[in-house]
Amino acid sequence: MKKMINFTVGPVQSNDLVNDIGSEQVPYFRTQEFSNVMLENERLIKKFVNADEESRVVFITGSGTASMEASVINTLGEKDRVLIVNGGSFGERFVQLCKIHKISYDEIKLDIGKPLTKEILDVYDGNNYTAFLVNMHETSTGVLYDLDLISNYCKKNNLFLIVDAISSFLADEVDMQKYGIDVIITGSQKALACPPGISLIVLSKMALKRIEQTDSLCMYLDLKSALKNGERGQTPFTPAVLILKQINARLNQIEKNGGVKQEIEKTKKLAEYFRNSIKDLPFKMVTESPSNAVTSLYSLNNKANDIFLNLKDNYNIWICPNGGELKDKVFRVGHIGNLSISDYNVLIDALKELKNKGML
Repeated sequence: MKKMINFTVGPVQSNDLVNDIGSEQVPYFRTQEFSNVMLENERLIKKFVNADEESRVVFITGSGTASMEASVINTLGEKDRVLIVNGGSFGERFVQLCKIHKISYDEIKLDIGKPLTKEILDVYDGNNYTAFLVNMHETSTGVLYDLDLISNYCKKNNLFLIVDAISSFLADEVDMQKYGIDVIITGSQKALACPPGISLIVLSKMALKRIEQTDSLCMYLDLKSALKNGERGQTPFTPAVLILKQINARLNQIEKNGGVKQEIEKTKKLAEYFRNSIKDLPFKMVTESPSNAVTSLYSLNNKANDIFLNLKDNYNIWICPNGGELKDKVFRVGHIGNLSISDYNVLIDALKELKNKGML
């Protein structure tokens, strides 16, 4: 397969440290050595999201959706009434999960690219909701929701707060204690820049209490079992062992290089560089409140999917296409993973060449 430059939002490019671990033989994992790796993973994840000491982290061998579902079925039940922010395909996923598991909900349906505002939230005040579900960054449109606004609303209404930070973690600020978040979800293949296959859930003291009081109807996603095994640095079932080792290497690398703030700043600089470099091209930002993780663009003169195919087939570049109604309207360029300014210069030059050929 020809060498490509990957500007998607996941799986993203990994560095040599991660890739080298991926080429190793898979070790036996029911050992104290592997338990030590897992316990260190938990410690560093808690540090990176500013979770309190009593919080716990669960590692699921499955995509981010597995942890979304695990969070819903282990912390919510028939007594709950949930408010869900639905601003795209990932907000819709929370809606589908609540529907499948018969959890009462209302959805705040937002137009493409539009932020959540206080005026919108105020409509739902005092309606006896018990929980709030939001994709901090709606990856399908690039919108980054205002966690200050959401946090204040949830504190005012005493709501249990579940935040999908799958594409926001290490790209935007995700502070568990500052925002009063009860559940944070993320995954291996985004800004952690490891292969897909592991998702993880950070659980507050309140979340742990809810899990204890909720009967899980799923064996594989039973968080009681995962937490019990996690006390000794293990998982109930065979995990993606090498990915967990890769995560450990990445977490330690981030810590050594200055921690979360430095990682976020690096991503922010790449995003700003790209956005400033394409101002003269026939694109329009989908949202005025973008995440550092991705730039989502309307293609004004040509089909967005044709641009994706042209870059893939003729320039060895992957950008991120959209599906459904956005397929021919919107494409996305990611800023997470092992990318550099020189990589973006290759993409920018390719886009300018397509413009000169009348193909943008």
